[in-house]
Amino acid sequence: MAIIRPARQLADARRGGDAGTLRQRLWNARWCYAFMLPSVILGTLFTLYPMIASWYISFLDWSGLDSDRHFVGLDNYSEAVADSAFWGSFGRTFAFTFVTVPVMLTLALLAALVLNDTSLRMRTVFRTMFFLPVVTTTAIVGVVMSLIMNPFDGPLNAVLLDIGIIDRPIDFLGDPDLALWSVSGVFVWKWMGMSMIYWLVALQTVPQELYEAARVDGASRWRMHRDVTIPLIMPFGIVIVLITFVGALQTFPLVQAMTSGGPAFATELVELYIYRLAFASGSTPRLGYASAVAVFFGITVLVFTLAQAWGLRRASALQRDVKQGGQA
Repeated sequence: MAIIRPARQLADARRGGDAGTLRQRLWNARWCYAFMLPSVILGTLFTLYPMIASWYISFLDWSGLDSDRHFVGLDNYSEAVADSAFWGSFGRTFAFTFVTVPVMLTLALLAALVLNDTSLRMRTVFRTMFFLPVVTTTAIVGVVMSLIMNPFDGPLNAVLLDIGIIDRPIDFLGDPDLALWSVSGVFVWKWMGMSMIYWLVALQTVPQELYEAARVDGASRWRMHRDVTIPLIMPFGIVIVLITFVGALQTFPLVQAMTSGGPAFATELVELYIYRLAFASGSTPRLGYASAVAVFFGITVLVFTLAQAWGLRRASALQRDVKQGGQA
């Protein structure tokens, strides 16, 4: 007992000292937490709370306009699984994503490889030109692009007619077979600059010594990019793919401004489908069912995110092998 008691007292003293140290660190960083507080409050009110509330509302039969709520359990989810309109918007969303993401990332990587060359003159100007659409308001981009693609007096059709590529105007946003891909092209143009910046940051992490060693070995520029650049930036690439993939699922402002989901629901992606159910339906809004669709779609996106996290670990292992090989 004489030995155990001092040991307990020492442990208590250490815990007290650690707590005191923690309190001291928190007090020293009080202004940091004070400046973080507004963001935490806003994030809780407008992000965390709506996410939690949507899970709860998804189990209700509720219009969102009155206090008449009925708990229906999983009925909303069962209806979503059997709803062809939901699966149509679901399929269009992933078709849009699986087309725009590879195209955007490829074009952005090619642009980044060119603009990362220190010998290129005015590369800062070119970077700015690529990035300008990113900082332009999405609604404005949608409205302007709708005017440009207008089949009657839009400049795009006028140019194509003048150079003889087409013999009659094309209704880019009015044709159900073309509308989704026309919006996809605008989406790639608007957000490619952001992906380019991500790639530029990744490229600047590649040690120049590896390029010099590859040049000494007589490697061409293509071989250097294939054997050095791509493996080393692959972990960053997985993160960039994840960010771009999630961003491609958030297309509501652009599609709403350009087509409002038309024509004939050809561009109604999941976000617009949820919006129509919850707020813009011609009949009584169905907030509970719309929340169930949103939760279902969110879980699907989470699955893809976890798959990409697994890919990130594999890519990190490959990066370590390449660096170790270069050092050897």
